[in-house]
Amino acid sequence: MPRSTADLDTTADLDTTPDASTDLEFSDDPGRLDLERIHAWLAEESYWAIGRSREAHQAAVAASRNYGIYDRANGAQLAYARVITDGVTFAWLCDVFVATEARGRGIGVALIEQVMASLEPLGLRRIGLTTADAHGLYERFGFRPLDQPEQWMARMG
Repeated sequence: MPRSTADLDTTADLDTTPDASTDLEFSDDPGRLDLERIHAWLAEESYWAIGRSREAHQAAVAASRNYGIYDRANGAQLAYARVITDGVTFAWLCDVFVATEARGRGIGVALIEQVMASLEPLGLRRIGLTTADAHGLYERFGFRPLDQPEQWMARMG
Protein backbone atom coordinates (compact mmCIF):
# COMPACT_ATOMS: atom_id res chain seq x y z
CA MET A 1 0.00 0.00 0.00
CA PRO A 2 1.50 3.42 -0.90
CA ARG A 3 2.58 5.58 1.96
CA SER A 4 0.73 8.82 2.42
CA THR A 5 2.54 12.13 2.64
CA ALA A 6 1.64 12.14 6.32
CA ASP A 7 4.06 9.22 6.73
CA LEU A 8 6.95 11.07 5.12
CA ASP A 9 9.51 13.51 6.44
CA THR A 10 9.16 12.54 10.06
CA THR A 11 12.02 14.07 11.98
CA ALA A 12 12.91 13.85 15.61
CA ASP A 13 15.61 15.26 17.82
CA LEU A 14 17.54 12.48 19.49
CA ASP A 15 17.53 13.66 23.06
CA THR A 16 15.65 10.66 24.47
CA THR A 17 18.67 8.37 24.46
CA PRO A 18 21.29 9.22 27.06
CA ASP A 19 24.30 8.44 24.84
CA ALA A 20 23.01 10.17 21.71
CA SER A 21 23.59 13.88 21.36
CA THR A 22 21.04 16.44 20.25
CA ASP A 23 23.16 17.29 17.22
CA LEU A 24 21.58 14.25 15.53
CA GLU A 25 18.29 13.93 13.70
CA PHE A 26 16.09 10.96 12.78
CA SER A 27 14.11 11.02 9.53
CA ASP A 28 12.07 8.72 7.33
CA ASP A 29 12.19 11.16 4.41
CA PRO A 30 13.38 9.08 1.43
CA GLY A 31 14.75 12.23 -0.19
CA ARG A 32 17.37 12.51 2.54
CA LEU A 33 18.83 9.05 2.03
CA ASP A 34 22.46 8.98 0.92
CA LEU A 35 21.92 6.02 -1.40
CA GLU A 36 25.56 5.78 -2.44
CA ARG A 37 26.76 5.71 1.15
CA ILE A 38 24.11 3.20 2.22
CA HIS A 39 24.99 0.94 -0.70
CA ALA A 40 28.69 1.09 0.20
CA TRP A 41 27.95 0.29 3.85
CA LEU A 42 25.84 -2.73 2.99
CA ALA A 43 27.67 -4.08 -0.06
CA GLU A 44 31.18 -3.55 1.31
CA GLU A 45 31.03 -3.48 5.13
CA SER A 46 28.05 -5.50 6.36
CA TYR A 47 28.26 -9.25 6.91
CA TRP A 48 24.80 -9.93 5.42
CA ALA A 49 24.77 -7.99 2.15
CA ILE A 50 28.35 -8.19 0.85
CA GLY A 51 28.27 -7.85 -2.90
CA ARG A 52 24.67 -6.64 -3.11
CA SER A 53 24.30 -4.96 -6.49
CA ARG A 54 23.37 -1.32 -6.79
CA GLU A 55 20.25 -2.34 -8.72
CA ALA A 56 19.13 -4.75 -5.99
CA HIS A 57 19.85 -2.09 -3.37
CA GLN A 58 17.79 0.54 -5.18
CA ALA A 59 14.89 -1.86 -5.68
CA ALA A 60 14.94 -2.86 -2.01
CA VAL A 61 14.95 0.79 -0.90
CA ALA A 62 12.08 1.61 -3.25
CA ALA A 63 9.95 -1.22 -1.83
CA SER A 64 10.60 -0.45 1.86
CA ARG A 65 10.19 2.07 4.63
CA ASN A 66 13.60 3.65 5.12
CA TYR A 67 15.03 5.45 8.11
CA GLY A 68 18.17 7.42 8.80
CA ILE A 69 20.07 9.22 11.50
CA TYR A 70 21.77 12.39 10.31
CA ASP A 71 24.36 14.80 11.67
CA ARG A 72 22.42 18.01 12.11
CA ALA A 73 25.53 20.19 11.53
CA ASN A 74 26.49 18.87 8.10
CA GLY A 75 23.56 16.64 7.06
CA ALA A 76 25.73 13.54 6.74
CA GLN A 77 23.91 10.25 7.13
CA LEU A 78 25.31 8.26 10.06
CA ALA A 79 22.95 5.28 10.25
CA TYR A 80 20.31 3.45 8.23
CA ALA A 81 17.51 0.93 8.78
CA ARG A 82 14.94 -0.55 6.45
CA VAL A 83 11.56 -2.12 7.19
CA ILE A 84 9.53 -4.31 4.88
CA THR A 85 5.89 -4.43 5.94
CA ASP A 86 2.32 -4.90 4.82
CA GLY A 87 1.54 -2.07 7.24
CA VAL A 88 -1.10 -4.12 9.05
CA THR A 89 0.14 -7.41 10.50
CA PHE A 90 3.86 -7.99 9.93
CA ALA A 91 7.17 -6.19 9.46
CA TRP A 92 10.73 -7.26 8.87
CA LEU A 93 13.49 -5.00 10.21
CA CYS A 94 16.67 -5.28 8.19
CA ASP A 95 19.79 -3.58 6.86
CA VAL A 96 20.43 -1.82 10.17
CA PHE A 97 23.83 -0.17 9.93
CA VAL A 98 25.70 2.52 11.85
CA ALA A 99 28.74 4.12 10.22
CA THR A 100 31.98 2.87 11.76
CA GLU A 101 33.03 6.39 12.77
CA ALA A 102 29.68 7.01 14.50
CA ARG A 103 29.58 3.86 16.63
CA GLY A 104 29.68 4.05 20.40
CA ARG A 105 27.52 7.18 20.60
CA GLY A 106 24.13 5.50 21.12
CA ILE A 107 23.12 6.04 17.50
CA GLY A 108 22.03 2.43 16.99
CA VAL A 109 19.84 2.59 20.08
CA ALA A 110 18.35 5.92 18.97
CA LEU A 111 17.72 4.57 15.47
CA ILE A 112 15.87 1.46 16.65
CA GLU A 113 13.94 3.48 19.24
CA GLN A 114 12.66 5.84 16.54
CA VAL A 115 11.95 3.06 14.03
CA MET A 116 9.89 1.20 16.64
CA ALA A 117 8.04 4.42 17.52
CA SER A 118 7.20 4.95 13.84
CA LEU A 119 5.81 1.42 13.55
CA GLU A 120 3.84 1.49 16.82
CA PRO A 121 0.73 3.21 15.36
CA LEU A 122 0.37 0.37 12.84
CA GLY A 123 -0.46 -2.15 15.57
CA LEU A 124 1.63 -4.85 13.91
CA ARG A 125 1.25 -8.32 15.37
CA ARG A 126 4.86 -9.32 14.71
CA ILE A 127 8.13 -7.63 13.79
CA GLY A 128 10.94 -9.98 12.84
CA LEU A 129 14.66 -9.64 12.27
CA THR A 130 17.85 -11.64 12.20
CA THR A 131 21.14 -10.66 13.77
CA ALA A 132 24.49 -12.31 14.33
CA ASP A 133 25.86 -9.82 16.83
CA ALA A 134 23.33 -7.28 18.15
CA HIS A 135 21.00 -9.36 20.30
CA GLY A 136 21.42 -7.04 23.29
CA LEU A 137 20.41 -3.99 21.27
CA TYR A 138 17.20 -5.57 19.99
CA GLU A 139 16.30 -7.09 23.36
CA ARG A 140 16.01 -3.53 24.71
CA PHE A 141 13.05 -3.10 22.36
CA GLY A 142 11.23 -6.33 23.18
CA PHE A 143 12.80 -8.66 20.60
CA ARG A 144 13.58 -12.15 21.83
CA PRO A 145 14.45 -15.53 20.34
CA LEU A 146 11.52 -17.31 18.77
CA ASP A 147 9.48 -19.49 21.10
CA GLN A 148 9.03 -22.05 18.35
CA PRO A 149 11.82 -21.56 15.81
CA GLU A 150 10.93 -24.89 14.23
CA GLN A 151 7.79 -23.22 12.83
CA TRP A 152 9.83 -20.74 10.79
CA MET A 153 11.33 -21.61 7.46
CA ALA A 154 13.27 -19.73 4.82
CA ARG A 155 13.91 -20.28 1.16
CA MET A 156 17.36 -19.01 0.36
CA GLY A 157 18.00 -17.76 -3.15
